[in-house]
Formats: sequence, C-alpha cells, structure tokens
Amino acid sequence: MAKVEIYTTMLCGYCYRAKKLLEERGVSYREIDVMTDGKLREEMRARAGGRSTVPQIFIDDRHIGGCDDLYALDRAGKLMPLLTASS
Repeated sequence: MAKVEIYTTMLCGYCYRAKKLLEERGVSYREIDVMTDGKLREEMRARAGGRSTVPQIFIDDRHIGGCDDLYALDRAGKLMPLLTASS
C-alpha cells in the first residue's frame, strides 16, 4: 500500500471528508496537523507548490491536492490504483 500523508487542521470539514474517504477505502495515512505549527504549515506549502489551504494530500510523495481533488480521483477510478501501486 502506498504511503499517504495528509496535512490537516482540527476544525476543517474538508479534512474530515478526505480522511473519511481514505478510511472507507481501508487506507492508513499519516496525519500532520498544521493548526498550531508554523514550520509544518511552511513544509506543507513548499511541498504543495504554494497551496496554503487544508487538506493537502500526498500519495507516495506525489501531491494529489485537496479534498475535492481526492474525491475526483476516486470518482474517476484512479485513486485505488495510485494507492495500490508499488513504490
């Protein structure tokens, strides 16, 4: 299974939705809370090409985007192949 990282904040509805979809697909992920840590938020921005909203999702270090992007991949049938591809 691919390595999944998701940058979040505690009070973010989109973060909740993204995590819920991953959990429904049986995917474990590393959650990185950027709410009170400026260094982690800067790390997220650097990795996400300047995007500053949460969530920002990475699969095997590839930037997927936010919640809507994750759902779009799932609807297109492209999420599970990304998650199950060999690193």
